[in-house]
Amino acid sequence: MNKRLILYILGWVLLIEGACMQLSTIVGLIYKESTYLFFLIIGFSLVALGTLIVLKKPNSPTMHLKDGFAATALSWIVLSLAGALPLWLSNSIPSFVDAFFETVSGFTTTGSTILTEIESLDKCMLFWRSFSHFLGGMGVVVFLLAVIPKLGGNQSINLMKAESTGPSVGKSMPRLRNYAALLYSIYIGLTAIEFVLLLCGGMNVFDAMTTSFSTAGTGGFSTYNTSMGHFDSYYLHTVVAVFMMLFGVNFYIYILILTRKFKQIFKSEELWIYLGIVAFSTIAIAINLLSYYNTFREAIHHSFFYVTSIVSSTGYAITDTNPWPAFSTIIILILTCIGACAGSTGGGFKVSRIIILFKEIKKEFLLIIHPRNIYTVKADGKKVSHEVARSVSVYLIIYVLITVFTTALISLDGFDFSTNFTSVLATLNNTGPGISMVGSTGNYSEFSVFSKLVFCFNMLAGRLELYPLLLIFIPSAWKKN
Repeated sequence: MNKRLILYILGWVLLIEGACMQLSTIVGLIYKESTYLFFLIIGFSLVALGTLIVLKKPNSPTMHLKDGFAATALSWIVLSLAGALPLWLSNSIPSFVDAFFETVSGFTTTGSTILTEIESLDKCMLFWRSFSHFLGGMGVVVFLLAVIPKLGGNQSINLMKAESTGPSVGKSMPRLRNYAALLYSIYIGLTAIEFVLLLCGGMNVFDAMTTSFSTAGTGGFSTYNTSMGHFDSYYLHTVVAVFMMLFGVNFYIYILILTRKFKQIFKSEELWIYLGIVAFSTIAIAINLLSYYNTFREAIHHSFFYVTSIVSSTGYAITDTNPWPAFSTIIILILTCIGACAGSTGGGFKVSRIIILFKEIKKEFLLIIHPRNIYTVKADGKKVSHEVARSVSVYLIIYVLITVFTTALISLDGFDFSTNFTSVLATLNNTGPGISMVGSTGNYSEFSVFSKLVFCFNMLAGRLELYPLLLIFIPSAWKKN
């Protein structure tokens, strides 16, 4: 393990985070809030500490895959610990564990909250919560690759692999820094478009900005207790719903649009299946909700908003979904697990993995029927390697084991099964809301300190696709290469 290089990367993480905190300082000054001082002092302290660390460059820039995984996992932990300090020291969230939970939820774009009175927080604190979604959405390491020359040497792809969502990262990226910069350019561009559209719908600048940050990161932190339900506007709800869906699309699709490679877009199985899942779920739930709303238009409106909110793992809400019928609830739980596309800002198991799993199942049945035949699994017209297929299967096993084990752990708090199980699904899939006590209008404040730490583990594991976080707990991984 190249520990010096890992420390060097952590130094850059602290430096960048401290600089980003000054945006909250500016917000605090604009709204004349004294709590801006916590962002100012802590931010400059992080910048100073980070600068001291990065002044001494590592002797070797060599980064193996395990180094990239460890650096990424530790970056997210350090990012969350440091990011919780302003919330805790300002007494906005008195408990450090609660502040840590809120910050982990922010950076991992989960959107679960322990706050019962969100609107009581100062604007600079609310801004920091939403901005943490924006920072975590595309990934802090991707950002570092975009702005820091030769980070990790020629093995920077190992950093990208550790943070990218989905079963694999393509190898056709000779200029990784340019690729990371292009991803962030698209990310910022889409966020800016949503911001303008929300302003056109009557939102004030602060609400439009924080909502755009939360949507872009598919996080769902709102500045109001009633989430997007605070805004009684079909237009605003529709804008947010459409952009939640767009941010759940693989960002490589947008690169293909910019380079006018439209044939490749039409060949993307993941894109069309993702859109098909959204369309089918929206119609199915809307029909199931006809007895709950006055018109089919109203049912479609609520259904589309919540389907895009859950499948993209954003977690915004415009109504209490706990009274919805069981059929709609089951679909929502399935969408929670499926999640968005690989290479998006969304969470979940990912549509691409679902496609590969179903094709592998079909292959096994065909081999039973015709054992002498040779079958290959293809995705988007390309052969899926044995390594990728194996990794998807292993991922599923680990995913199920973590779900079962952490559900058992938090059940010690004594809450009902639907609360326990869906809270685990919501945190592991970075969705935010679950059912019952943690439903669209609920929160996680009643859980014990132990359970909140378990949820923090789930949120980090889910955002980092399990392997990087689990790797740092394996002693042999820390031995010298």
